[in-house]
Amino acid sequence: MTKDQLPTRRRALLLGAGALGAAGTCGLLGLGTGGGQAPAPAAGPPARRPLKPSAHRLQPLAGYGPPAAAPTRTLVRRAPLLRMSGAGRTIVLTFDDGPDPRYTPDVLRTLRAYDVRAMFFVCGEMAAARKDLIAEMADDGHVVGNHTWSHPLLIRLGRGRIRSEMERTSDVVEDACGERPRWFRAPYGAWNRAAFQLGAELGMEPLAWTVDTLDWTEPGARTIAERVENGAAPGVVVLSHDAGGDRSQSVRALRDYLPRLLDDGYRVTVPRRHRP
Repeated sequence: MTKDQLPTRRRALLLGAGALGAAGTCGLLGLGTGGGQAPAPAAGPPARRPLKPSAHRLQPLAGYGPPAAAPTRTLVRRAPLLRMSGAGRTIVLTFDDGPDPRYTPDVLRTLRAYDVRAMFFVCGEMAAARKDLIAEMADDGHVVGNHTWSHPLLIRLGRGRIRSEMERTSDVVEDACGERPRWFRAPYGAWNRAAFQLGAELGMEPLAWTVDTLDWTEPGARTIAERVENGAAPGVVVLSHDAGGDRSQSVRALRDYLPRLLDDGYRVTVPRRHRP
């Protein structure tokens, strides 16, 4: 059974868990401190050639500068990061649940056409089958994040299973592109203490989102595009999907809203963290 075929009652349970796990989050991407309180995100679905960076569209986020003199451990957070701070008119696009050979290549082509970078939170079982797409993401300058192996509800799992879900996915990503993920996103937006602790132990920062397109409900490409454009503001993180169901609407929406965001003066960028 796919994530989009879950019974209505179970889907409602997952949505509720996602909202509960994400509630109260107020972290900021970049330095991770300061700024006002951000709204809690809604839950998501169950859901090759290097490019030259664009000077005005691709800029590192504040707080991740040159390597420090000595390695530092990843901070164990109590809430996921939601948005950027002190980065001007920037926006981060993120795509979950992939890679899917039916939709991910189209997403990559569109991003490449506009010379922008995004974040892909991949599921290990999907990534293991298409390591070529993971390598393409990395080659194009995108950030590859960890979205667990099988997209389970983490708040129902023990620490051993959570670690396995994270580690197996990080292993696949490293094998595909040579680097382990530095960012983690909990399925359904349902976080718990173990997820934060284990993610930090594996060198990953937790990232949620500010704007949920709800594209997994297949509301139509126009509606998805309108949600992104209406929610666009300095520092927001947008949640979309390139897998987990029929994502053709998400692909078409990206082609519509991306050039409009750029024309409106937004810089579509990604967070950069140096490796100790």
